[in-house]
Amino acid sequence: MDGFEQDTNVIVMAATNRPDVLDRALLRPGRFDRRIFLDKPDLEARKKILEVHGVRKKMAKGVDYTPIAKKTVGLAGADLENIMNEAAIFAAKRKHKTIMQEDMDDVEKVALGPEKKSRKLTEKEKKITAYHELGHAIVGHLCPESDALHKISIVSRGSALGVTWFLPSEDQYTTSKTKFLDEICGLLGGRAAEKLIFDEMTTGASNDIERASQIARSMAMRFGMGDDKLGPVAYGEKEGTMFLGVDPTMARNYSEETARTIDDFVRKTVEEQYQRALGILKKHREKLEELVVILLKQETMSVEEFKVVFEGKTAA
Repeated sequence: MDGFEQDTNVIVMAATNRPDVLDRALLRPGRFDRRIFLDKPDLEARKKILEVHGVRKKMAKGVDYTPIAKKTVGLAGADLENIMNEAAIFAAKRKHKTIMQEDMDDVEKVALGPEKKSRKLTEKEKKITAYHELGHAIVGHLCPESDALHKISIVSRGSALGVTWFLPSEDQYTTSKTKFLDEICGLLGGRAAEKLIFDEMTTGASNDIERASQIARSMAMRFGMGDDKLGPVAYGEKEGTMFLGVDPTMARNYSEETARTIDDFVRKTVEEQYQRALGILKKHREKLEELVVILLKQETMSVEEFKVVFEGKTAA
């Protein structure tokens, strides 16, 4: 970009969704002088994006975009466009002349993946999955800092045999240590339910364990949320630059003794939250059993249906 005179009326603009892979020489002063970072849209922005895509489609009168905007925390504009496209497909399948509210309400296909109707679980697998998902639901529902429960399903989607869907009630930009611990506890609720009911463990909790362990390790190494031995210190340094989506390696800048302390913290944190989840389910085992009967019968359960049984609330 050398060669432009100071009075040349040329403005060079560029955009990327991968600033981490740009050559540093490109970002030196005099090349691109101003950088504008666009984060994922907040609630109001998501609503506006949905409205923009709704203009191009035949929408029914009175369609409310707000409930969809609230369900789609963390989704980008392309995801929201996809939701509107899926709504149009649903409307066509249901022979609606316009896209109605009910056509827009099912965002699971975009957020979680389409149903895998070809995957047939055995009765035993279906029962284990039901207990597993309701273990997540009950534990997460009772953890104060957990995101709000939205839906429970034992219908296979993507690689998952079932899903318990939690959604934040509002956009969040920081996370507390208590929220991290509640999230770990909720993740381990499925494994705890399997142990409590069947005194057995399956591979269904593998992803939950990976995520719980990753959160605990990040608490210790990135966020200074470890124990007193670790202190408010960040451990590990990124070595190299990210290329084509592959994370750079983490260079160890700490001793073997510190590595053992980190491992001990991760193991202790995950185990404590597992025991906490187990205790919650033991206390509410009767409700767990009652909810499983309903979930096995209808395969999906909304948060309203969950609360009718678990909290004794009447359906609205």
